[in-house]
Amino acid sequence: MKRVWKLLPILILLVAAGAASTLVLTKPKPEKREFEAVVPVIDVHTVELTDHRLTVMSQGTVSPRTESVLVPEVAGRVIEVSPSFAPGGFFEAGELLLRIDPHDYRQALVGAQSNEARARLRLAQVEAEAELAREEWEELGDGEANPLTLFEPQLAEARAALAAAIAGVEQARTNVGRTELRAPYAGRVQTKQVDLGQVVAPGTPLATIYAVDLAEVRLPLPDDELAYVDLPLGYRGESGSGDGPSAILRAEFAGAVHEWRGRIVRTEGMIDPVSRMVHTVVQVEDPYGRSEPGRPPLAAGMFVEAEIDGRTIENVAVIPRAAVRPDGRILVVDAEGRLRFREVDVLRALKETVIVEHGLQAGERVCTTPLSSVVEGMKVAVRGEGA
Repeated sequence: MKRVWKLLPILILLVAAGAASTLVLTKPKPEKREFEAVVPVIDVHTVELTDHRLTVMSQGTVSPRTESVLVPEVAGRVIEVSPSFAPGGFFEAGELLLRIDPHDYRQALVGAQSNEARARLRLAQVEAEAELAREEWEELGDGEANPLTLFEPQLAEARAALAAAIAGVEQARTNVGRTELRAPYAGRVQTKQVDLGQVVAPGTPLATIYAVDLAEVRLPLPDDELAYVDLPLGYRGESGSGDGPSAILRAEFAGAVHEWRGRIVRTEGMIDPVSRMVHTVVQVEDPYGRSEPGRPPLAAGMFVEAEIDGRTIENVAVIPRAAVRPDGRILVVDAEGRLRFREVDVLRALKETVIVEHGLQAGERVCTTPLSSVVEGMKVAVRGEGA
């Protein structure tokens, strides 16, 4: 009996091993299935070759073309001020802006005219004496007469005195005219430093004014953008004005965006030594004219964004920027629906599009869907094509 109990664990192990073998041998075989590859669905852009006009973006601040500081040329008290002579006031060319008391200068003119009359009388007297002296010498004299005898120095002195008196009258008349300060051009008052009743002296700043016939915007252009625009470079002997590319200026005013059209007329005389940028100048005609209903004037100090018309490039493809992979290549979908890597020459990359100069043909389809892992010849399905 004791031997049976000793063999019982061995019998249990043998029974368990046999049962496990039976289960393994009698289990059903797994069903064989063929692997089906997952075909990614992508979006494509169909290539079109067109002539594309490049544009260059910049920004700047509006400033007047002509700006002046008015100063008096004579001293005196201001006795009259035009209603237009106020900050923001408009005036026309030749309009009276300010008048200085002319009383003293009119009195000086009267004195100068009196001096001229005396000088004319003196000259007439000397001329008469010289004529009489000449006749007497011709009758009684012998040999060559002394210049002093013929009153020649006296004549020269009298003529010089008359010329000085005439110049004094001209100067006095000019000073009278200078008591009226008139606008040198049609413009607008920016600042004013004098008003009625003040006493001014020659050279005292009275006001700062600027012309309203043209407005200018100084636009910086980086070096890598210059190849896209035909700028007037300003060679010696050439005016370089009026033949530059056109530009559209945009500014937001009162919650709306407004546009003005101008033209690049010149480039500045030097390249910025720090930023290495070339500064161009755009001119806009009649910036304060009411040309379009609701559009504000292109006022000095307004900040604008500029879109400059550049060169026209022939037979280029404009594709979405998403089509360009990080390595600079693009994926083209061939006729069998497979992806092919393509090297292209990118002329210019913009915010949302890329201009491709070489490497694409019209009608080709480029992939615009970002794919994390791609292999050459991978099968894809184009969204919207087929079932």
